[in-house]
Amino acid sequence: MIEVKKDILKTIYLPRPQEAKKYDFGLLLVIGGSQFYSGSPALSALAAFRSGCDMVRIIAPKRAADIAASFSPILAAYPLEGDWLEKKHLSTLLSLAESAREVSRGKTAIVIGGGLGRSEMTQSAIVDFLSENTLPAVIDADAIHALAKNPVVIKGERSIVTPNLFEFRLLTGRDVQNLSDEDKAQVVQAEALKLQATIVLKGRNDIISDGKEVAINKTGGPYLAKGGTGDSLAGIAGALLARGVEPFLAAQAAAYINGLAGETVAKKIGESLTAIDLIETIPEVIR
Repeated sequence: MIEVKKDILKTIYLPRPQEAKKYDFGLLLVIGGSQFYSGSPALSALAAFRSGCDMVRIIAPKRAADIAASFSPILAAYPLEGDWLEKKHLSTLLSLAESAREVSRGKTAIVIGGGLGRSEMTQSAIVDFLSENTLPAVIDADAIHALAKNPVVIKGERSIVTPNLFEFRLLTGRDVQNLSDEDKAQVVQAEALKLQATIVLKGRNDIISDGKEVAINKTGGPYLAKGGTGDSLAGIAGALLARGVEPFLAAQAAAYINGLAGETVAKKIGESLTAIDLIETIPEVIR
């Protein structure tokens, strides 16, 4: 089992060539939010920017999109009609995804799930989108609940799935809470092979596998057990996918960056840590 170390970042963050153009280092689409949860897509988007992504576009129901756009002038948010993601939005999502692929010359990825909700209507819309999407994707939070209903929809795609222990059990039927890291690694590897995707099992130590290899990330700590730190992880992973990093490497690096950023800021402010503090510390980790 590989232990993720800082030198993984040297393979990703090379000096940018002087002739670099916008989108050469990624355009990320973040699909998330709802009437109640509006901050999740903004946190993922901000984490993606801090991780080097050239541009991030949020796609969310109108209230969530409007609130997300107010977080920062660098956030562009496309409002979907209504308070929740529905099947009527499918053609718009696919059209925006294809437009992103064209403008970025293929340097595009998607983060989907944060704050979307778990109503039958929304979950069905997520499954329909995943079944037609062809872009690399980070599947997080509520999108994992949807994926559990039909896991085959992502087979063959370059996907990263980021479950916590509960979501992993929901997705796979396997309860690994009381297992050692070594035993968890065997289960995660088997399930990643079955899913044909890269899994990041979030925990005190993150277990990461693409079904072939297994890695463990030991950065992080107890102060990351707060709302929004999973959104930042998804945004970092999405930024790396959009950059063109292959999923297993992107997943390892994202877990390392997110964990070390949280660990670093926790030494300064402890209990006061928020996801925003973590995101603002990402530059210290990747420079």
